[in-house]
Amino acid sequence: MASSRVRLPDVAMRPGPDQPLPKSRRHGIGLCLSGGGFRASLFHLGALRRLNETGILARTDFKTITSVSGGSITAAALATALAKRKADETGTISREAWDREVRDPLRAFTTKDVRTGPFLKRLRPWNLWKTETTVNALAERYEKELTPLRLKQLPERPAFLFLATDLSWGVSWAFTRDWMGDYQAGYMPTPEDFPVARAIAASACFPPLFGPMRLRLNPEDLKQGSAPKGKHRDACLSDFRLTDGGDYDNMGLEPVWKSHAVVLVSDAGGLFTNESDRGLFWRIPRYQAIQERQARALRKRWLIASFSQGTLDGTYWGVGSSPSQYEDGVAFPGYSKELARETIAEIRTDLDAFSDAEAAVLENHGYLLADAALRRHVPALLPNPVPPPTVPNPDWLPPTRSEDAIRAALKDSGKRKTWGRG
Repeated sequence: MASSRVRLPDVAMRPGPDQPLPKSRRHGIGLCLSGGGFRASLFHLGALRRLNETGILARTDFKTITSVSGGSITAAALATALAKRKADETGTISREAWDREVRDPLRAFTTKDVRTGPFLKRLRPWNLWKTETTVNALAERYEKELTPLRLKQLPERPAFLFLATDLSWGVSWAFTRDWMGDYQAGYMPTPEDFPVARAIAASACFPPLFGPMRLRLNPEDLKQGSAPKGKHRDACLSDFRLTDGGDYDNMGLEPVWKSHAVVLVSDAGGLFTNESDRGLFWRIPRYQAIQERQARALRKRWLIASFSQGTLDGTYWGVGSSPSQYEDGVAFPGYSKELARETIAEIRTDLDAFSDAEAAVLENHGYLLADAALRRHVPALLPNPVPPPTVPNPDWLPPTRSEDAIRAALKDSGKRKTWGRG
């Protein structure tokens, strides 16, 4: 790999300990797409649709999309569509083109079980000790069925950052069009032929089902990292591993919170629900879930506090919310808080096949929550007049279909099946 000097990513995209910029020096809009398997992919699909309709995606100050795990799948679908568009095809994407170029390919991809095949491949006797088997097989599926793009072919604007977690230093590693790296290991130019599919797989290789992705790096190629040079750093980089981006930052906040003027967060991460004790084998994963909850809760509290105090502008919408919670920001009532928390937010975070009902409800939910959050908290981003909402799947929205009927259609959606659904 090239050892030429790499330009350090500017503070707008560089995770790490840098001090946040004052509000007067912040610029641009950043969008963060959380992890959460196909549940997140479909939820974010709806949110992106509304951001496109309102013209936000086409704004010249819309600078960055960060993504984690399931959010990286949706980001890749959007990036692939944008990369195929002609130079004169700027501005808001028409509804017909959006469905053809973004929605339909992603919806088709989420009807397939993409996790069981790679997992079974690892169980073949000759692969038992090859820890990279599952994640490499996952990357092959992404490249064949989701996107053939190389990182170098990503659009120049917005900048797409696919986030994984560096297992050596425990920080967020980013894959971008021009560079890859993190503030500890350092940064290097993106190799010419590095597939977007491998970046997605690294971002979405949630443990323990998928082993980490291995990158064989030349320590001399990575520049300007904080980790002290020497044998220890060299050993880490020569056998370098990346795991799911959600292990460190499930909302993908770090690359944008320090310098963007506006931060939009679409969060399909799981809710923490109270449960009674079920014994030792229940407690072990519960301990980890509580630790994860603390990290997520701290980030969310800081984000909301920053909005409230005026440190930065923006808004947050989460899968467990309802449009009705935004009061005067509601254009459509959408789903009730009870349905959102008890049913929609409990849909599995998995890369197994999703049904039409699951996809339709999640897409609607992301769309309507984004609409309500934008109207309530960042109305200055919206055009005047605001384009009326056109719900993606009106047949899966009350009153056309009752919430009882929706609950019935989603009654098994929280259950994972060992050998997949299709």
